[in-house]
Amino acid sequence: MEFIVFIHGDVKHTITIDPTVWIFDERKVDLTTYFQEDRKDAAQEEEIASVAKRWEKERTEGSNMPEKHKTNEIRSKKEALLEGSFGIEFTPFLENSEPSTNASSLIIETEHSEHKLSLDEGSRLIIGFSSEGKPLYETGPVHAYYGDGSNQSNPITHVKGFRIE
Repeated sequence: MEFIVFIHGDVKHTITIDPTVWIFDERKVDLTTYFQEDRKDAAQEEEIASVAKRWEKERTEGSNMPEKHKTNEIRSKKEALLEGSFGIEFTPFLENSEPSTNASSLIIETEHSEHKLSLDEGSRLIIGFSSEGKPLYETGPVHAYYGDGSNQSNPITHVKGFRIE
C-alpha cells in the first residue's frame, strides 16, 4: 500500500501528503480526547494559566537554569506516541492547495467509494493517521473524521485522496 495522499482538482497547487511524518508534527491531536473537549477555550485557558504561573514563579523566585536531564518527561512522550491514536486538522492543507473561487465541493476519494462534502465541511475534517501507535496499514493510509465527531466510531477509511470541485 502506498502511503501518499493527494489534494488535487480545482486547486492552484496540488498537494502531496505523506501522513507517516505527522507523528512528529506539533499540530497533531489525540483522537481519543479531541472530540470530547472544548478545544479553543481549554487550550487558551491552559496557555494563559501556564504563562501566568511561569511569570509569577520567576517574579517571586527568579529564573532557574533548565534541567539537563528530563528523561521521565521524554520517556512519557515517547510512550504516548507509541500507544496513542492521532490525527491532524485538515484546514492548513486545504488552504495551502488554494482552491479556486469557483470550487464548492471536497470529494473524499477512497478505495471503494467517494464522499462529497461542501468545502466548509471539508475544512473542518480531522485526518487520522495512527491508531494505538501504529500507522493505518490495513484501513489507511488515513481516515477522515467530521469536525463535529459524528463519525468518530465509524470514520471514512481507505482514504486515497481529496479532490476539489
